[in-house]
Amino acid sequence: MTRSKSSNRWLDEHVNDPYVKLAQKDGYRSRASYKLLELLDKDRLLQGGMLVMDLGSAPGGWSQVLSRKLGGKGRVIATDILPMDPVDQVEFIQGDFTSDDVFQKILDTLGGQRPDLVLSDIAPNISGVAAADQAASIYLVELALDMARRVLKPGGDFVAKLFQGEGSDAYLKELRASFDKVVIRKPSASRPRSREVYVVGKGFKGA
Repeated sequence: MTRSKSSNRWLDEHVNDPYVKLAQKDGYRSRASYKLLELLDKDRLLQGGMLVMDLGSAPGGWSQVLSRKLGGKGRVIATDILPMDPVDQVEFIQGDFTSDDVFQKILDTLGGQRPDLVLSDIAPNISGVAAADQAASIYLVELALDMARRVLKPGGDFVAKLFQGEGSDAYLKELRASFDKVVIRKPSASRPRSREVYVVGKGFKGA
């Protein structure tokens, strides 16, 4: 089967991507690990003893970062619809976190605790129809915010991938209603031509 120009471009970018090579060298499952490393450093989001939730965690790149950074001094609870190979010191729950049974499993695992930090690197499966893809991305980031509002500790922080476009301004308005401070970041590992940015909400105001 002949590959399209876009798939050839993606393949060339992937093979020559310095972050892909760095991830292989450092033992990370994903180049996205470096996005989180930069966000954690820039916004001082992680400290020992924290409880962190990683939404849409597969293949586990962000969970690996959290595990290494916390070094056993904290907890990481990860969840995804897709399976994820085990990560040291990470508790993984497979399933749709918006479903009642999976949400209950998450609550049971939390054991009455509330996360200090909720992270989401969730992205939709791309259909190639720009309007539909944007709508799907906004829907997913809204689900992540809803989850954060339900479980996050007052004063806690939230990070999520957001694709700029239709609906992103309204989403930012929602975010500002729930957090004391909201900033937008474009990590170095995020490809320049991508519309993805990361929103960081600091100081959760409470449900």
